[in-house]
Amino acid sequence: MTLLANTYRTLSGTKEIIEIPNKKSTQWVIYQDGKPKFYTDFYDLDIESNAMMNSLVLCSKRDIRDVLELLNKRNNINLSIPVITRLGYKKKIKSIKKEINLEPLPEKWLAYSL
Repeated sequence: MTLLANTYRTLSGTKEIIEIPNKKSTQWVIYQDGKPKFYTDFYDLDIESNAMMNSLVLCSKRDIRDVLELLNKRNNINLSIPVITRLGYKKKIKSIKKEINLEPLPEKWLAYSL
């Protein structure tokens, strides 16, 4: 999968964030322990974990960050979606295309009874 490694300058320093080109609101790169590890698209229902995330986020009308927080507590993991800056000041320094193989979220972490 071809993704963009964008480097931003913020008030707290420079940050490199992996982003999806032409991103839709249902596509997310999910980080584990500060590194990009998983990819989810809520409308790609061919993959079971995407269908489960669709149910957890869209059907229950929760924010994806809230769902990841519940998964973290339940499974003792560290999943997150990176935030470039909380203050709103950011300047893109460079953008590089990278070929990264991201997996779907493991189904054992996802359960309909969150």
